[in-house]
Amino acid sequence: MVNKYLYLNTIGCQMNVYDSEQIAMRMAALGYQQTSSLEMADLVIVNTCTIRAKAEQKAFSFLGRLARLKKKKPGLITGVGGCVAQQEGEKIFKRIPYLDLVFGTQAIDRLPYLIQKIEKKRCRIVDIEQADKPHFKEANDNIAPASQVSRFVTIMRGCDNFCSYCVVPYVRGRETSRHPDVIVNEIKELARSGLKEVTLLGQNVNSYGKKEGLCSFTELLARVSQIERLLRIRFTTSHPKDFDEDLINALRTNEKLCDHIHLPVQSGSNRVLKRMNRKYTKELYLDKVAKLRDTCPDIAITSDIIVGFPGESEADFDESLDLIRTIEFDGLFAFKYSDRPNAPAAKFEEKVSDHQMKKRLQILLDLQDTFTKKKNQALVGSCLPILAEGFSKRQSSGNLNHAHQAVQWTGRTSTNKIVNFYQDDNPEGCDGLSPGELVDVKIEKAYSHSLWGRPVEDKAAAKRLKGDRSYAA
Repeated sequence: MVNKYLYLNTIGCQMNVYDSEQIAMRMAALGYQQTSSLEMADLVIVNTCTIRAKAEQKAFSFLGRLARLKKKKPGLITGVGGCVAQQEGEKIFKRIPYLDLVFGTQAIDRLPYLIQKIEKKRCRIVDIEQADKPHFKEANDNIAPASQVSRFVTIMRGCDNFCSYCVVPYVRGRETSRHPDVIVNEIKELARSGLKEVTLLGQNVNSYGKKEGLCSFTELLARVSQIERLLRIRFTTSHPKDFDEDLINALRTNEKLCDHIHLPVQSGSNRVLKRMNRKYTKELYLDKVAKLRDTCPDIAITSDIIVGFPGESEADFDESLDLIRTIEFDGLFAFKYSDRPNAPAAKFEEKVSDHQMKKRLQILLDLQDTFTKKKNQALVGSCLPILAEGFSKRQSSGNLNHAHQAVQWTGRTSTNKIVNFYQDDNPEGCDGLSPGELVDVKIEKAYSHSLWGRPVEDKAAAKRLKGDRSYAA
């Protein structure tokens, strides 16, 4: 069989990462091996995101660069999938005339058939399924994946919340949950292949199973925690309006659940939250965070904030800054607002100027940076179990006091903080350590977005260093 190669460009959220893994598995069944070389590719697929204008621009910029490659290799098959494809459909052909395939968010299971048809007939295909009704198709041709320490697994698709700035309900459809048996069996198979950490994905995991009368999200977490060989469970995203005490208690009692939650607030102003159709108030959000920290003192909380939503005044923006000061998030993803097709907010008046949005965004990021550094610095001297993910190539001469370039290990804490480390004084060492192992690491340095430490080989010493601050594996 002649080798065929797939170049897969994934843009956007974790959901797209998961979808791209599904695309790669289906293409492997047709003999396509993934490659990081665009020049080697026989098939190029761009998995796109339309949540923000910048992501959409990035997708079209990449597609535009394929013209030269397509001219050089006329047999090259080029396709675009994901949210931009779902949103724009056949119109993309007018913008990118040398494109062969446009497929929507619900067409991944049909991708092998579509590619085979293009291979044989050299035709152009659009496969966009209506995304305004709930459904979830399970593929029956999954291939056992290659071993990975950490992976995403989608537990539900779509969204029923209709936030005024968001296009997810329009491009991914209404909220639909997968059956828990299917989810658990997928994770079991992954665990048998070497998976140690899973992140469960959904636009609002707290509402998992409710429409279909399936088990609750906390019950699903309990089932996943019983899977052998699996060490850690993460999930994203929780909607604040549905975040409840059952999940708070699960974070306290389920030993495999990581000490981290991503709880998007989007704004600290009740006036803006109402215009966003978020269905909660600042006071309710603060109350839930207080209950969470009372129950789980070591929990790390990250969030999202949109800057410059239509009509956001200086007073509204100041309320967002006050909320950040009150909560002191471990990390924050902040973005400038951008109009998106089909989203109601695109028609809102009182647009904030781009100059003003940039100014506010920088102020907000600078404020959050002080809290991120503060929390990272507080971990210096502590001993934390790190899930080793693999090697990380970094130039260590500048900030790690080594005089040469070296390979070092990288991993994450239970609170989702990146930790880089050597096992011993030999940078090429780490003898006996394998990806997926838990390593006790004493944190010696803190940076803005990562930590650095050294493994503690003496188990008794590690136990003393942890004291009462030992995080659950």
